Amino acid sequence: MTQASTAASAARKLISFRIGEQAFCVDIMAVREIRGWTPATAVPRTAAYMKGVINLRGAVLPIIDLGARLGLKTAEPTARHVIMVVAVAERTIGLLVDAVSDIIEMTDDAIQPTPDIGSDRARGFVKGILAIDGRMVSMIDLNWILPEPESEAA
Repeated sequence: MTQASTAASAARKLISFRIGEQAFCVDIMAVREIRGWTPATAVPRTAAYMKGVINLRGAVLPIIDLGARLGLKTAEPTARHVIMVVAVAERTIGLLVDAVSDIIEMTDDAIQPTPDIGSDRARGFVKGILAIDGRMVSMIDLNWILPEPESEAA
């Protein structure tokens, strides 16, 4: 077996979660912890998908409503919602999701490419599709979750 085929068949662990009726997953290595919903303090003049910030062991953690960020329905958080604390581009953020489902172990060759649906933006967020037990799970690219830094006004 060549080194390239060994890498393609290497197992990858993903953590799956739900937003509404849709299933998504991210690389488990990016997830630092999963915690119950904690009401966030709103921050003025932020994007609609920003729920605010919470105190995480003395650090200010921004919370992003992942459903709203992906263009889905905005969540009204309840005690059943969870925050996935993830590392993205050398920053730690919280992602509000409906529920964490399970850990998926897949090989890279089982990940189907994102279909050409006429939107580069959608293909940016979703870097692959998995077919698992009759359901489709979209693999999210966390690097697209944070917005591009806005230019400072002079």
